[in-house]
Amino acid sequence: MKIAVIGADGQLGSDITSKLKKDGFSVNELFRKDIDISDRDSVNNIIVKKTDSDLIINTAAFHHVRKSENDPVTSFKVNGIGAANLAYACRETKKKLIHISTDYVFDGTKGEPYIETDLPNPVNVYGNSKLSGEYFIRSIMEDYHILRLSGIYGSHICIGKGYNFVDKILKIGEEKGEVKVVTDEVLTPTFTEDIAEQVSLMISKNCKTGVYHVSAEGSCSWYEFAKEIFRIKDNGVKVKKALSGEFGNGVIRPACSVLENRYLKDQGINIIPHWKDGLERYIKLYR
Repeated sequence: MKIAVIGADGQLGSDITSKLKKDGFSVNELFRKDIDISDRDSVNNIIVKKTDSDLIINTAAFHHVRKSENDPVTSFKVNGIGAANLAYACRETKKKLIHISTDYVFDGTKGEPYIETDLPNPVNVYGNSKLSGEYFIRSIMEDYHILRLSGIYGSHICIGKGYNFVDKILKIGEEKGEVKVVTDEVLTPTFTEDIAEQVSLMISKNCKTGVYHVSAEGSCSWYEFAKEIFRIKDNGVKVKKALSGEFGNGVIRPACSVLENRYLKDQGINIIPHWKDGLERYIKLYR
């Protein structure tokens, strides 16, 4: 199978590309400079006219939550219209599509992990723009996979942000000797290499069409995540508790957006380990 990865130079796309190549797939790497998914002509020029891949994997997104609030037009243009452009191009050329979405399509009030059939209800622009992309794909295509992720981090730079949470918190801790991290936002941090392993397996198993949750097992607050980071590093940095309102960025975020990989487990192919396992490997391998 021939696979094109959009955003192959990004944090997640880099690991997916590496894993697919390792597993023997033919991969066409599409970088940020190669294709603008928000531009219909750019998408058609690459996906319809130049790419002979059987499967398109889209990791490109406008995923800076605060910038999305300040610039909703760009957020919806990339995350919503961009997804629609890809869906139309894939439908026209009979290509399959794997599209990356987010836990932020939920409002965080359920009180337990969200499964794929739970009703989305985003609380900010980013979540709404990503959900619009999901709906475009579902209404346009028949052969697709939408993968919702949570709190991802990896060894490659996040192009949209320039950092991931682990690296940012380590830098602050090393400079100041202490960090303040919120306790009132709960999620499941997930290592991108684990996501890449899961994606490759899903392709090999030819999973049925639909929406999938693809996150690590377990859950934690950002505060608990930071505590574990410095426990592994064992560098004496103090982690202090804070509430999200203390940072004053004005963005509402879901209080508990933990995902349950129900559909992967139903098919017997859920292989992502606990978040603590992924974090320990990341720090020992790269930090």
